[in-house]
Amino acid sequence: MDDIRRQGDAAVAKALARHDGVRLSPREFRVPLERARRALGSLAPDRRRALESSARNIRRFHETERRQGPRSWREKRGGVLAGQEIRPVGSAGVYVPGGRFAYPSTVLMTVIPARVAGVPRVVMATPPQHLTEDVLAAAALAGVDEIYQIGGVAAVGALTYGTRTVKAVDLVVGPGGAWVTEAKRQVFGAVGIDTLAGPSEIVIVADRSARPNFAAADLMAQAEHDPLARSTLISTDAGFLAAARAAVAPAFRRQCRFVMARNLEEALERASALAPEHLSLMVKNPAALLPRVRNAGAVFLGSWSPVAAGDYWAGPSHVLPTGRSARFSSGLSVQTFLKRTSVIGLTEPAVRRAAPSIAQLAEAEGLAFHAASVRAREAAV
Repeated sequence: MDDIRRQGDAAVAKALARHDGVRLSPREFRVPLERARRALGSLAPDRRRALESSARNIRRFHETERRQGPRSWREKRGGVLAGQEIRPVGSAGVYVPGGRFAYPSTVLMTVIPARVAGVPRVVMATPPQHLTEDVLAAAALAGVDEIYQIGGVAAVGALTYGTRTVKAVDLVVGPGGAWVTEAKRQVFGAVGIDTLAGPSEIVIVADRSARPNFAAADLMAQAEHDPLARSTLISTDAGFLAAARAAVAPAFRRQCRFVMARNLEEALERASALAPEHLSLMVKNPAALLPRVRNAGAVFLGSWSPVAAGDYWAGPSHVLPTGRSARFSSGLSVQTFLKRTSVIGLTEPAVRRAAPSIAQLAEAEGLAFHAASVRAREAAV
């Protein structure tokens, strides 16, 4: 990160050669948008329809969120105006991870909320070896402004500090591996970030009405993301736990935990304590349990709601809090890209009335010039 801040493009090129095994000159970092449009145009019809269907659902969800979300407002009380302005950040950098897979879904799940929020400049970065035709097609569908084939720490550094080739952004979002997460942690403050993403997680709460093979399938679906991914099944039925365990492929059993609970209340307590990225309620009446869920990145209601539907298609972004951070944070959304500005205005009579109280509080804190600034207005003729 220090090298990128000091040396810019040269350090980025060096990092690409060292960590990605790809030699690119700075003029090759940026990928022409025409290449993304061609990828979309040449995509197999079935694949294109799938991407378009996902994009529609994601856009519809976030447009509804924008309408329902925070708004600019003003309130007047006796000569005092107070309110807030809601505005998007000026620019956002979206990191689309590579690692073991390529993720066109992450392009849609990050860029579309930024676009709906009204971010004027949305930039995408992804490792060169994972800039697949699907990823490029998703970028065209989502409407990115710039694409850079830069991965890992180099991408976070370039987006944060800027180089001659890559203009810096105000906010960096998107998941990544341990190195990307550590890079985001280090640059926070120089740039905004969404979250520090860890390995994928799922907790399933199930009763005897659920299907063991469904639970096993969802446990394995999250475990396949990464060897460090964690999958937990909590059930009130010992027979169900045994059947689900037997249905999990041996390659994934090390990543799975099977926990017995005395009742659904205890199961929910355990689940909320884990504060998982994904919480699946495979119970007879999942909606009745929803108000009792305290901590989760996303909740999936019933056995017919696989987490994969949220990963790809349902609408809410799949970039979610991990590592128990759902106790205090939320998934990526339109609000990730919005900021609030307080608005305060006082009339002359209002400030004269308020001056004694303001001055008293300032003097109590030992800030004499704060007090003087309002006393001056109180005494003005």
